[in-house]
Amino acid sequence: MAKAGKSTSTSRTAKFSSVDGYIAAAPEEAQPHLRRLRQIINSAAPKAKEALSYGIPFYEYHGRLIYFAGYKKHVALYPAGDAEGLARYLAAKSTLRFPLDEPLPVAKIGSLVRARVKQRDVEQGSQTPARARRSESAR
Repeated sequence: MAKAGKSTSTSRTAKFSSVDGYIAAAPEEAQPHLRRLRQIINSAAPKAKEALSYGIPFYEYHGRLIYFAGYKKHVALYPAGDAEGLARYLAAKSTLRFPLDEPLPVAKIGSLVRARVKQRDVEQGSQTPARARRSESAR
């Protein structure tokens, strides 16, 4: 049984009012990795808005960009997308798990997030605006 006041995991049903609250409630061993993941994502996607969804932190940038979470033995990043160079951390179809006893692959995580931002920018640019200008012949 866990000691009073000590969280052994972040509950999927717990409600947090901020990402800071989520990180503070995470297992103590996971907190440094969670703070570092947050820094990496903020650096790679400076225009993304930070929020909580499904009880975990995520970043919004033209839709849901990326989520992260902390557990007793690892931190996770979802969705993994094209996880080039991160295959050894791929735990499921779209989940990257980084063990707490290893340093985070900062450059590769940053590259992954930047690639997702670039993909969203391309997708956003290819969408037709809602009020597209009519052509001369249609006037």
